[in-house]
Amino acid sequence: MKENPEKININEGGPRQVLKIAFPLILSTSAMTLQMFIDRVFLMWYDRDAMSAAMLGGILSFVFFSFFLGTATYANTFVSQYDGANMKNRIGPAVWQSVYFAVAAGLIMAVISLFSRPLITLVGHEPAIANYELVYFRILLVGAMPGIVDSSLSCFLTGRGKTWTVMWVNVAKTAVNVVLDYVMIFGRFGFPKWGIGGAAAATVIANLFACAIYFTIFLRPAYRKSFCTANYAFERGLFGRLMKFGLPSGVQFMLDILGFTLFVVFIGRIDAVSFAASSIVLQINTLAFVPMIGLGIATTILVGRALGADKPHIAQKATYSAAYITFGYMTVIAAGYWLFPNAFMLPFELRASAQQMEVIRPIARVLLYFVSFYCLFDTGNIIFSAALKGAGDTRFVMYVSIVLNWLIMVIPSWAAITFLHGRARLYAAWLALTAYVCALAILFFLRFLAGKWKSMRVIEKVPALPGSIPALPTVETESI
Repeated sequence: MKENPEKININEGGPRQVLKIAFPLILSTSAMTLQMFIDRVFLMWYDRDAMSAAMLGGILSFVFFSFFLGTATYANTFVSQYDGANMKNRIGPAVWQSVYFAVAAGLIMAVISLFSRPLITLVGHEPAIANYELVYFRILLVGAMPGIVDSSLSCFLTGRGKTWTVMWVNVAKTAVNVVLDYVMIFGRFGFPKWGIGGAAAATVIANLFACAIYFTIFLRPAYRKSFCTANYAFERGLFGRLMKFGLPSGVQFMLDILGFTLFVVFIGRIDAVSFAASSIVLQINTLAFVPMIGLGIATTILVGRALGADKPHIAQKATYSAAYITFGYMTVIAAGYWLFPNAFMLPFELRASAQQMEVIRPIARVLLYFVSFYCLFDTGNIIFSAALKGAGDTRFVMYVSIVLNWLIMVIPSWAAITFLHGRARLYAAWLALTAYVCALAILFFLRFLAGKWKSMRVIEKVPALPGSIPALPTVETESI
């Protein structure tokens, strides 16, 4: 009896398929979030100002890093669309173009590190915090290349839906980072007590470790044959298309992070208590937000693969499936922030100054209420922007993010800090951040509903073969 193809593909684009791709990515991003969380907790135990400085120094370095990362990892969309179109011989070359960009990006980041001191001085934080920020910021810039390269190489796996391998690499990288954090921040097992510099160095070393693993996988003999991963030639046309679609993605990512960085800078100018409370709450929020980036990556993969196979209806179904899952998770997290705020702050209190936490806790509790509201709208930011990027609609995402970032968050936050007084400055700035997240989600959702993305592609078109090939003419010859 012949099987019904519709029955075979009934789960295509559904929640089961989304979770199959997304679950390892959720665990992977959760591992990285846990590493960052532990990093900040260790620094809080070391010195409150070091923890606050790592928040700003990390975000400021990520402003530059995010542009290159957002561009390089757009190779994900190329890999997924090539995979969907069954053009597997183009996957290896596409990843190599991303690696070349990543190497150049790392060199540029190292040059930017020469301007670390004036950039940190421009921020205008207190000297005790600024000194920590300078150390952390400079080391992350100098050692940026491994982080961009390992992200480029991971696209070879994530773009094809091989997300379990990526998860195990990231778990291993996280383990290395956490161990090195402990020994290098506090000076254990013969290591010098390096404080915040040790935290930054641990991140760079862990990224080098991940690079080595990804290169070993990428250059396996079986993959050299199936995906042409040994074809490391620079292809001007392919590299140009990666830049055409990837650069807007990188610009959007960078300017989004820049706007958020300015928000943190403004908060840091209020007072040390407001800065510490905001830093703790933003770190807590990563526990909800960052794991869901895994669902966003899965959405990009599934949309790209479906469009490569010319199945936009499957791409739409997968996007809605991911949105339902993400919204359900965010609802649970939002309820936790609202009902049990103190539980989320407990890790920061374990070895921190009780006197300092007594002042920070009530402010952080109020800020968690803001987060509990806007994290529901983050579903739209994560999932629908990921779907648009998976199709190649990166310019729209870039333009909307730039305009709303400045009009709704950056300028109002600056005005609140400049013209208001007391705690009103802090809460007005957080209100602007909340409004920005909500507005962004609504516009991405409306763009997705419009459906223009369904006709977009980033890969080259394959000439179609005719349905039937005419028979060759025959010539009769006389027998001799």
